[in-house]
Amino acid sequence: MSGILEGKRILITGVLMESSIAFHAAKLAQEQGAEVILTAFPRPTLTERIARKLPKPAKVIELDVTNEEHLARLEQLVRDELGGLDGVVHSIGFAPQDALGGNFLNTPFESVATAMHVSAFSLKSLTMACKPLFPHEGAAVVGLTFDAQFAWPQYDWMGPAKAALEATSRYLARDLGKENIRCNLVSAGPIGSMAAKSIPGFSDLAEVWNSRSMLEWDMSDPEPTGRAIVALLSDWFPKTTGEIVHVDGGLHAMGA
Repeated sequence: MSGILEGKRILITGVLMESSIAFHAAKLAQEQGAEVILTAFPRPTLTERIARKLPKPAKVIELDVTNEEHLARLEQLVRDELGGLDGVVHSIGFAPQDALGGNFLNTPFESVATAMHVSAFSLKSLTMACKPLFPHEGAAVVGLTFDAQFAWPQYDWMGPAKAALEATSRYLARDLGKENIRCNLVSAGPIGSMAAKSIPGFSDLAEVWNSRSMLEWDMSDPEPTGRAIVALLSDWFPKTTGEIVHVDGGLHAMGA
């Protein structure tokens, strides 16, 4: 029996560690039949080391999503390796330390601008850099968010950055729908990845899930989120776009 991504070519960003959601998305994508190419910044060698733990080899391309030269060369590098793309996974987020950890009211705009550029605008930049690689029948773009409906403790300017990411995804879905390019996000509960551990007070945030999510939440298990990413990359969601799929144990639907 073939997998749900059989014959698909997928570019995945954000593989930093084996605990990364992006790593599990790449692993599952390969298991479901996809050819995968990875991007990394600022340490491609780190990603190359982690990529050796995937079921199959995967080339790693250096890509700083805020660097126009990197974005401009991406098309040819991917074309040389895979010939084209059927899907893209955006798993990129960054805010300077002074934009996190309770400093919301004092964060300078320069730091806010960095958070917005890397975490939100890059969804548009990456999608448009990859768009010439998409076939005429369309493609799927999937990004990762952390529910921006709420103000979370310590998360500070990453919250507005994720809100901007969510809005960007909807506008991309609007403008690219006529070309059958679907753009969706997965809103994941807290996972103990390297990115999460860089957020001050992250363990306090995780405690909320332990006490309030409808389904038991395992912070050490990124696979459920990876499965949602793979499903949205597949042909099983042919008319779903502009959507945010929650993989958070149901906490987003809980009141008091």
